[in-house]
Amino acid sequence: MVSEEIRILVIEDEKPIADILEYGFKKEKFKVRCAYTGADGLKAADEYQPQLVLLDWMLPDLSGVDVCKMLTELYNIPIIMLTARGSIDDKVYGLESGADDYITKPFDLREVIVRVKTILRRFGKARKTSEEEQEEKLHVKDAVISERERTVCQCGELVELTPKEFDLLLWFVKNPRQVFTRAHLLDQIWGYDFMGDTRTVDIHVQRLRKKLHVGEAIVTVFGVGYKYVPEE
Repeated sequence: MVSEEIRILVIEDEKPIADILEYGFKKEKFKVRCAYTGADGLKAADEYQPQLVLLDWMLPDLSGVDVCKMLTELYNIPIIMLTARGSIDDKVYGLESGADDYITKPFDLREVIVRVKTILRRFGKARKTSEEEQEEKLHVKDAVISERERTVCQCGELVELTPKEFDLLLWFVKNPRQVFTRAHLLDQIWGYDFMGDTRTVDIHVQRLRKKLHVGEAIVTVFGVGYKYVPEE
């Protein structure tokens, strides 16, 4: 059963699509707010404090990609992109902008609901686990990782990571020098029911390398996957 306290923000300029999503999620006992422009979506995110955002790529005022980047800079919430653009390059670009998942229009409402529940379930479990466990901050190079707060500070400055970026970083740091295939990382971080491909892992590793000095220690094992090699 999904709690009625779970808040979803739908940023979609096509009102019939927004209405369908609102109806479907309210039927599943979610709280839903809709915004029809990028500017209104950003304002609603600040006021409504949603636990997840469904974001259309093509908005009348701002690009959904730009809105995604702004949201990931401000909040630690999962974002699912909704778009009619279905090429691999478009999907990669959307994920690189900070999205955690990508759904192509036209979509089946049941699939959207399942994907949202999956992301919220995994994100919620991670938060619950970190709250229940005794706080143990990990000090790696010049970064401090807090599992309880799900934060990373580098040189005293907070680094904004998406939920999946944080989970992936934590996995590497807790399993140093072990080589993991992309498929294994997808299973561990995204779950067996994730419908994306292994390039998702590459994109998230690239983003960690750009954001964190410690990300440089995530080494590519050609033909296999990745491993984390900490400084001695």
